[in-house]
Amino acid sequence: MSNVTGYNRKLASLLRKAGLVDEASFLPLVEKANKESALLASLVVGEKLLDELTLIGLVSEDSGWPPLDLDKLKIDMDELRSMNKGNDLLAEDACKFHGVLPIAIAGDHATVAVVNPYDVVALDNLKLQIGRQVIPVVSSERAILKAIDQAFHAQDKAMEQMMEDMKGIDDDVDLDKKKQEPDEKDDAALESAGDDAPAVKAVKAILSMAIKRGASDIHIEPYEKKVRVRLRIDGVLLEVMDLPKKLERALCSRVKIMTDTMNIAERGKPQDGRISVSMEGKKCDIRVNSLPLVWGEKICMRLLAKGNLKDMKELNLEPQVFDILSRGLSAPQGMVLVTGPTGSGKSTTLYSCLKTVMTPEENVNTVEDPVEYELEGINQCHVNPKRGLTFASALRALLRQDPDTVMIGEIRDQAVTSCCPPCTPTTRPRRSRASSTWASSR
Repeated sequence: MSNVTGYNRKLASLLRKAGLVDEASFLPLVEKANKESALLASLVVGEKLLDELTLIGLVSEDSGWPPLDLDKLKIDMDELRSMNKGNDLLAEDACKFHGVLPIAIAGDHATVAVVNPYDVVALDNLKLQIGRQVIPVVSSERAILKAIDQAFHAQDKAMEQMMEDMKGIDDDVDLDKKKQEPDEKDDAALESAGDDAPAVKAVKAILSMAIKRGASDIHIEPYEKKVRVRLRIDGVLLEVMDLPKKLERALCSRVKIMTDTMNIAERGKPQDGRISVSMEGKKCDIRVNSLPLVWGEKICMRLLAKGNLKDMKELNLEPQVFDILSRGLSAPQGMVLVTGPTGSGKSTTLYSCLKTVMTPEENVNTVEDPVEYELEGINQCHVNPKRGLTFASALRALLRQDPDTVMIGEIRDQAVTSCCPPCTPTTRPRRSRASSTWASSR
C-alpha cells in the first residue's frame, strides 16, 4: 500500500490517544512495522491487541468516513464495468498498490473501500484514474485484499469449480460413440436444459474467458478421449482447457441453439450461424461455424467486438503505405485490393476504409460473406448461394443501384474476377466522383 509510513504514524497516535493498547506490547509492533514497511493495523489485529471491526470503527470515527465490513459484501466487477461503459475502474495491481477497491457507482460518484482514508494525495489520484468523485469507506487490508481476489478472479474460480464438478463425468463414456445414431430425445433435452446444465455453464465460461482475454477466435475441438478448447490471442492459438468427452455433443448443440439458425440434429455437414452476446461489459457478435470431424463436430467461433472499428489513422500503417492507401481511396475511380492470410487484418482495414469514405452524399455498398460488422449508413448485402445470391450476381445488381463505392468481400471465383474490371464505371457527367470497387481476396 502507498504511504504506509504516514498511515502507521497516524494510527499509532490514534491508538495511544484512545488508550486501546498496552505500550509494552504495542511498541515492538510499531518498530516492526517501520522496519518492514508493513501496515501497523494488520500487525495489531494479527497479534490480537485489537479486533478488526473495532479498529475500523476507530479510524472511521476519526476520519469522518463511514466504516464497511467487506466480508458481508459481494463485489460484481462485471456490473461495475457495465456501469462504467465497459471500462475497468482500476486494474488489480493498482487496487493492491493503493489498498483500495471500487464497490459501487452512482452518477458521477464512485464509492471506494480504502485502508488509509487520510491519504489525500492518493484519493486525488484515484479521482483522476476513475474519472469520478471518490467517496471513501473504511475497511481493513485483509478484507480489501480478499475482496480484490474475489472480484478480479471470480471467473477463474468459477472455471475451477466447474472443472472440479465435471471430474468423473466421463467415466462411463463409450469411446465408439461416433458410430452411434443421434438420439432425438437427447436433442430435446438439450434444448430445454436450464442455466445449471454443465454444457450451458461451460459455453458461458468459455465465451466470458475469450472476451475478457481479447481473443479473436475460439476453437472447440473433439478428440477420442477429450474436447480441447483453444483461444487465438494476438495471432497465436493457446490451449486453455480440456473438457470431458461426454460433453462434446452437448457443447456443440448448446452453441447451435444460441445461434437460432443452426440445426442441432444435423451433424454430417458444415453449418454457419451467428450469436450476439453481452459479457464482461462488452457487446460482441460471434460468427459460428461447425465442421464434422472423425471424433465429432469442431466448433470455431470468430469474435467481432461491436463498436471496435478503428479509423485509418489508428491502424498503425507505415507512413508510405498510409499515403498510398489514402490516395487510392480519394481517386475518382479504380480498384483497391486488400490481400493476406486469415487474421492478418483485411476486414479491419477494409471497414476502416469504409468509415473514411462514408458520407451522406455517397452511396456506399458492400457484398460480404458474412457481414462481419454492421455499419449504419452503408448498404450491406449478405450473399446466399443457396438462393442464387452469389458475389457475381450481387455485384451485377449493385451496379444498377447507382453506387459510388462498392466493397466486395471476396473475388476468388472466376465469375466475380471477370465481372469486376469491365463493370467498373467511368466518371459520370452528373458527379465529380465515380465508383471505386474494393475487393478482398481471402
